[in-house]
Amino acid sequence: MENKNYLIIGGTTGIGRKIVERLSNSGDKIYVGSRSGEPGNSMSNVSHFQLDVTQMGNFPTDVLPESLQGLVYCPGTIRLQPFKRLTTDDFADDFNINLLGAVRSIKTYSPFLQKSPVGGTIILFSTVAVRIGMAYHTSISSAKGAIEGFARSLAAEFAPRIRVNVIAPSLTNTPLARQLLSTEQKREASSQRHPLKRVGRPEEIAELATLLLGENGSWITGQTFQVDGGISSIKML
Repeated sequence: MENKNYLIIGGTTGIGRKIVERLSNSGDKIYVGSRSGEPGNSMSNVSHFQLDVTQMGNFPTDVLPESLQGLVYCPGTIRLQPFKRLTTDDFADDFNINLLGAVRSIKTYSPFLQKSPVGGTIILFSTVAVRIGMAYHTSISSAKGAIEGFARSLAAEFAPRIRVNVIAPSLTNTPLARQLLSTEQKREASSQRHPLKRVGRPEEIAELATLLLGENGSWITGQTFQVDGGISSIKML
C-alpha cells in the first residue's frame, strides 16, 4: 500500500504529538506545523515547519508535497474563568485560535486534500463542555461549539472528496491541562467526576484520530465523537 501524507497542525505536544507518533510508525510521511517549528520528535519521516495559526499570511505551502490525505488541527485553549471576569477580547482570542485558526488552515491546505487520488480527511477538536453545561467554560465552549457547527456544514460541502469529523474529549492529561492536574488532589477530583474514574490519556484520543484518518474510518463524516470517560452521557447513582 502506498504511503500517505498527513499534515498535523500543533503536533509537537499532547494529543497532536501522539497522533504524529502513531502515523509515523506506519511509514507515512508526516508534516508538522507549529508555532515554534521545533521538532517534538526525531523520526526520519516527520518534517517540521513554523506556523502561527493566528496570522493568515504565515501559512507556508512550499514545504508540502503535491497532495495530502489528512489534515488534523490540534491548537486549542483552556480559559476557565467566571463570565463576569471574561472580556470580549478573551472571547475573541479563543475564537481566533480554536475556530478561525482552523478556518485559515483549511482554506490554505484543503486544495492539497482535493488533489489526493484517494480523497482526504479533516479532523478538528471540540470539548465535552459543548455537550454539557459547565461553569467557567463560556468562552471555550462557545468557540468549540462553533467548531462543531462549522465541521458539520463543511462535511456536507466537501463530500464526497473530503471527510470532516470532530473529536470532543473531556479533560485529558496533556501540557494544555497542566494547571488543572497540577496536584494529586486536583487529579483525584477530576478523576472522580468521570464515571470511569480517571482523566483521559492523549494516546486514547490519538487512537481514534488515527482510525478516522485511515481506511477503517472511510465511511464516517460529519460526526462529533465524545471521548470523555462517560461524563457527557452517564450519571452514576
